[in-house]
This record gives sequence, structure tokens and C-alpha cells, in this order.
Amino acid sequence: MGQKTNPIGNRLGIIRGWDSNWYADKNYADNVVEDDKIRTYLNARIPKGGIARVIIERTLKRITVTVHTSRPGIIIGKGGQEVDRIREELKKLTAKDVQINIIEIRKPELDANIVAESVAKQLEARINYRRAIKMAIQATMRAGAEGIKVRISGRLNGADMSRREEYKQGRTPLHTFRADIDYALKEAQTVYGIIGVKVWICKGEVLGKRDLNPNAGLGGKDGGRGRGRGNRGGGGNRGGGGGRGRGRGRRDG
Repeated sequence: MGQKTNPIGNRLGIIRGWDSNWYADKNYADNVVEDDKIRTYLNARIPKGGIARVIIERTLKRITVTVHTSRPGIIIGKGGQEVDRIREELKKLTAKDVQINIIEIRKPELDANIVAESVAKQLEARINYRRAIKMAIQATMRAGAEGIKVRISGRLNGADMSRREEYKQGRTPLHTFRADIDYALKEAQTVYGIIGVKVWICKGEVLGKRDLNPNAGLGGKDGGRGRGRGNRGGGGNRGGGGGRGRGRGRRDG
């Protein structure tokens, strides 16, 4: 079971919340397609932005997009010009009012998406895959993870026959639902073809009830750094509300 299902989807509603938070009756399918377009656009528009997660929340006339990133300065741009440009482009894409909030990830070594993307970028730069993976594992374990597993498959080092290799350290109990396991799949576009990189990171076990809001404990007063830009002149909530907000504090979980 633990080997055959996505570790994130397996824990939805138990210790992890949904990345899309909205309710729809008749236009449910249209909203799902639109969410996918927004995520695809942001990842293509900001390839070096270190995007880990994109949380989408909807009201009747507004879409709130919260971007969790390890490099907020690239997305915000000088004086906030870049994020304003991205918001206008998303307005054209969705034909709705869009608000963008940016939350900084303080420990990118503990995020599977960023670790997998880092390994994939190194593979594209023709760095030896063993070295890239071992460096990523060491950095993650130093950051305080309980365990990490990295699986890489494809034409490794340009070999004629593709193969799969796996490196791990610590523990990654996929069958334990209370184990907080982050998972990501990225692809490296090398001259020999596509090399797939899968990363599992175990951050410990969640004992007790957890707030399933994906932004809980990460923005504003409760953690990390939150930054938001909505319509100019809107009400400013600390840590990424309407208008401009900025919060700083401790990070929980």
C-alpha cells in the first residue's frame, strides 16, 4: 500500500490539508482545470523561484494564490514590480480578480519539491548524480529531518540501458499515517533523455490533532515570513492579506 500510492494524497484529511480550498457546485470541473493552469503557469513563469507549493483559495469573485517559496525576492522583484506583473497576467488567464500572497520557506532542505528540483538542476548541469544525491541527503539530515529517500531512474551517466538507483538515510515509514512525509517527483531534461527524481522526506510524527489549513503556522505572526500583495488600497492583514502585509515570527511544525 505505502509503495503504490502518493504519500501526500494518502495523508489528506489526516495530517495534511488540501492545496486547493474552495467549494463549487456546477463549475467544479472548470475550477479544477483552472487551478492546474495557474500552477503550470507559475512554475513555467518563475523557473528559478524555488516554488514548493501553490495554495489556491476561492471566493465568489476572487482567487487567492499563496506561493510557498524559498526565494521570495525573485518572485517579488524590485519594489514589488514582478509580483504585480504576475498578478495582472493571472487576471488575464482566469478573467477573475487575483490576490497573490508569498510565504518564505525558512528551511528549504526540508521540502521535497525544492530538494528534488535541486538534484534535477544539477543533473542537467552534468554533475555526477551520486554526488548530487549524497549532498542533498546530507543537507536534509543536517536540517533536522528524521529520514530521506531519493530514487533516480533513467539513462544514468548516459548509459545505453536505463536503470534505477535508490539512496536513503534515516527512516521513512510510508505505512505510518501519522508520519509527516513530504514527497515530490521532478524530471531532469538531460541530453540523453529524461531522468526522473523522486524524494521522500520524513519530518517526524504528528501526535495529536493538526490544523489542516495548508497555510497554518507558516505565515504572519505564527511562523516564517508572510508577504502578500492584493489590490492596492485594500485592507492589510499581517503576513499576506489584502493590500500589503508582512509578518515575522516563530515557525511551528
